[in-house]
Amino acid sequence: MPILSGQKKSGSERSPKHVQGAGPGVKKNTATPPLPAPPSPAVGGPRAAPTGGRRVVPPRQELIFHCQLAHGSPTKEIKDFTNVKELYARIAAAFGISPDQIIFCTLNSHKIDMTKLLGGQIGLEDFIFAHVKGTEKEMTINKTEPALGLTITDNGAGYPFVKRVREGSVVAQDEAATRVGDLIVSINGRSMVGLRHFDVAKTLKELPLYQEFSLRLVEPQRTFEGIAPRGSGRKPTTASILDGDPGRLEQAVEKEGGRATLRLKKDGQATVEEVRSWEVTAARKADDLLESYVGIRDMELAQTMVDLGKAKTNVDDFAVAIDNNLGEFEFPDDFVIELWTAIEVGRNSPGS
Repeated sequence: MPILSGQKKSGSERSPKHVQGAGPGVKKNTATPPLPAPPSPAVGGPRAAPTGGRRVVPPRQELIFHCQLAHGSPTKEIKDFTNVKELYARIAAAFGISPDQIIFCTLNSHKIDMTKLLGGQIGLEDFIFAHVKGTEKEMTINKTEPALGLTITDNGAGYPFVKRVREGSVVAQDEAATRVGDLIVSINGRSMVGLRHFDVAKTLKELPLYQEFSLRLVEPQRTFEGIAPRGSGRKPTTASILDGDPGRLEQAVEKEGGRATLRLKKDGQATVEEVRSWEVTAARKADDLLESYVGIRDMELAQTMVDLGKAKTNVDDFAVAIDNNLGEFEFPDDFVIELWTAIEVGRNSPGS
């Protein structure tokens, strides 16, 4: 049923020649050279098939990324991971901490900058900063308005945290109480650990008006006390490809108007893919729409929705794909239409 009817759709509806040697007596080898061996898996684990029409750029060697603790530490090398949970485990092992100490990671900035959050993609040039648990705090808030002014996201490994505090909102009245980056441990004594961001946002939305509720949070560490200065050790460098030529890969992708990224997926697959600039723009628009309609931010989810739309030719087919793959979110028709418009504008833009 067309989306513009206003009714929700059910899932059921919807080789060059070369010369060997030189000099007299040496003949050109006109035979076709043998095909190269299949590329090794990306960052450990099996190689995933291309999805969503994106050209996969297969890595030829093992990928290594560099990482620091955001509050200060020596630089460590991180490798052999295929999803976010494995990444956190590798980071924890490198620094001798427990994986559950890591709240979230940022890329190319040690600051608590929500525009730099590590999601489901890591650029081959990206440097990882891990933000770990700091001070725990608990507060009581009176819900005097239907919207508390919190935007929630999660780290993909079971930790929901605050991504944005809206200026002038109920929560913003006490700036020291709830801050961007705070891990949401519990609401009214009910643990939020292990829940997805939309479940936490729903819990906050369903709290009764004009009643107090308790919120237990953990801040990320913000001090440098007892930690080696960031300037010590190796200077932060880009991701390394052992025995390879990252420059060639980057140039090839840039020539096509994209960017090489390592994409981490919940099914345990990891691939190096080319991400076009218009896809990034459309995914950011989708992330903005998620905040407006659902009260969450999630660039991995946003990219998934863009992927679903890339192979579709009309909004009705796109709506069915959203229902079939992401039906638990129950996105309204207005959301789907706005997102489809962003995808259409992006892929039809000059240079896309």
